[in-house]
Amino acid sequence: MSKPVSIMPCLDMQNGRVVKGVHFVDIRDAGDPAECAKAYCRAQADELALLDITATIENRPTMLEVVRRVAEVTTVPFTVGGGISNVASAAVVLEAGANKISTSSAAFRKPEIIKEMVVEFGPEKVTVAIDVDVNESLPSGYEVYIDGGRTATGADAIEWAKKVDGFGVSVILPTSKAGDGAQTGYDLPVIRAIADSCSAKIVASGGAGKKEHFYEAVEAGATILLAASVFHFHIIDIPELKTYLQTRGVNLK
Repeated sequence: MSKPVSIMPCLDMQNGRVVKGVHFVDIRDAGDPAECAKAYCRAQADELALLDITATIENRPTMLEVVRRVAEVTTVPFTVGGGISNVASAAVVLEAGANKISTSSAAFRKPEIIKEMVVEFGPEKVTVAIDVDVNESLPSGYEVYIDGGRTATGADAIEWAKKVDGFGVSVILPTSKAGDGAQTGYDLPVIRAIADSCSAKIVASGGAGKKEHFYEAVEAGATILLAASVFHFHIIDIPELKTYLQTRGVNLK
């Protein structure tokens, strides 16, 4: 039996509101986080992601009040990322009601915090997010970006994913900078390369525009299908996506 696949709407937050951009810029408003979360729970989402997209850039912690409000209304597990830079900042987010935390820029700058979080909270509560973009001068052809996709690191994305996997995290979340919000499809080579070289669950993120894209991501090795624009703006609704995936033989959570 293939691994069960889950559907994960992503709530990108800025100034306490859900927003959605294209290629990490051109931001537009998509509603109140708690209202969006409640609607997604009713719409059969399997889990949620809540990402405070400017916390790292603004050098501030995650908005805990928003996390608390979302925790009060959600009936599915939710992962919070943005501004989580050490065990202490992760702990307050979990105490505010998040089920899991996600770290990206801080983890890249100081990889030992990944190991510390896995030890402190258990691997199932730790996700490492990796923003990637094409760089053909690197062995895999993909480079790690940090600071919300603003800063190139020169590091090979697949090598970094392998290192992250070695710390024992349960989930790796690669997002294609080129695909983000573009609705042209997930970056399948990235998903495939990380899935083939890591034991963690892989999240497909960045670029879903039609139902076929989700199926392609499953075929490439993703078991968590994350999307934002297509769900926020009702281009695709989750029940119809689940029906479609089941007809293609996908084992859903």
